Amino acid sequence: MNLLLVDDHAIVRDGLKRLIASRFAYDMHEAADGREALAVLRRQPIDLVILDLNLPGLGGVELLRRIVQTSRARVLVFSMHAEPIYVSRAIEAGAAGYISKNIAPDELLTAVQRVASGGRYVEQEIAQSLAVGGAAPGVGQLTSRELEIMRLLGQGRSLAEIADAVGLGYKTVANTLTQMKAKLGVARTADLVRMAVEAGVS
Repeated sequence: MNLLLVDDHAIVRDGLKRLIASRFAYDMHEAADGREALAVLRRQPIDLVILDLNLPGLGGVELLRRIVQTSRARVLVFSMHAEPIYVSRAIEAGAAGYISKNIAPDELLTAVQRVASGGRYVEQEIAQSLAVGGAAPGVGQLTSRELEIMRLLGQGRSLAEIADAVGLGYKTVANTLTQMKAKLGVARTADLVRMAVEAGVS
């Protein structure tokens, strides 16, 4: 079993490797960003990818889509975000499982085993949230790119900072904001910021 860990924090990758090696005899590989991950996938067959969504450069959801489209690897998302909207986006993009970085070690190992063996797994606490609340009304219709822009807005980033963070031009981000307002039925950028906070995506 070939496993690829994709996270931009070396200490997180090291901790995951130690934990997984305590139970499974997997051949483990690492990548700090999307570019490195795709390079590993081109070099050799990978069976399971454990993927952080918050990556520099190529976004985690876009990387997830590429992995699913171009390889046989199954993807288990390992994210700091536990909100239903992120889970829904990842599953729609092709993830076989979703766990948060607050997960207990034993449940993480269960998730790894389940997804590696061809099954699906969503962290129990997150699954309960999905069943009870689901995504915030309206926000669920946003694309992954729009959701990322909304998250950055909720953090107080300027349009120039957002454009740099997502790798788009300033005008493209401004036009995307206009489209988001139309989708969500609001008139001001401040309303988008409020909705980001209310939806828990900031």
